[in-house]
This record gives sequence, structure tokens and C-alpha cells, in this order.
Amino acid sequence: MFSKSCEYGIRATIFIATHCCKEGKVGLKEIAKEIDSPIAFTAKILQVLVKNNIVKSSKGVGGGFMILKDELKSIKLVNIVNAIDGDSVFLRCGLGLSNCSEEHPCPVHEKFKFVKKDLIYMLENTSLEELSLGIKKGQTFLKY
Repeated sequence: MFSKSCEYGIRATIFIATHCCKEGKVGLKEIAKEIDSPIAFTAKILQVLVKNNIVKSSKGVGGGFMILKDELKSIKLVNIVNAIDGDSVFLRCGLGLSNCSEEHPCPVHEKFKFVKKDLIYMLENTSLEELSLGIKKGQTFLKY
């Protein structure tokens, strides 16, 4: 459903969110290792997240990536998805057809529009605060 870049972006952002309050900034290598992503690929994804004001960064000694604690509640998954994948996940046909619409539906159109509606609701209503709390409490995990 999401691109690989978006999956890594979501995972990286959640990881940064879990560390922002107690440890401050997190380094690129640590993020890449934690989300099991190549360092160069992770760097490009993080650049997009910084450019879209989802993650903050600083260079040099003591530098790294962070998210301010008071921003965790306001950053929703939809912000990350839009920054990396744009709105294609909301508009795409369930079968990947280029001409799927109410007037010319694909075989799964009627059922898939409910899946998209639920997905949009989840993305718009799920905050980084909520997701990072699950990890901090040991209820959810980013790795096996």
C-alpha cells in the first residue's frame, strides 16, 4: 500500500519520536540500523522529512534528528505519508488501473473505496505520540 520509502519513513519517525524526550537527538546510523534500512536510503528519506518540518535536524558533534515533545501529538501519520508518497495512496485504484472511477469502476472498486476510507481515517487520526507510547510501554515493536 505504501512505498518502501514511506514504510521506512514511518518507522524512522516513530523511532525518533520514542527517543526524543529522554535522549535528545538520534544519529543517522542508529536510525538506519533500528529500522533495518541502508544508511544512504535512510538519509534521503530523513531529508524529505526535515524539508516537510516533520523531523528536525542538526549537523556536527552532538547533531542528529529529533522531534520536539510538544509536536508529537500534532504530527499524524498522514503528514508522513503525504511528505513521502504524496496523495497517491488516497487516489490509487485497488488494482492499480489508471482509469478507475465511479463511472468506470474496476472489479474491486466498490469494496476498495471502504478500505481507502478507513485508511484515510486511521492516517489522519493516528499521532506520533500514540505510536511512540505503544513502543515505550512494550506493547508494539519496530523490530522482531
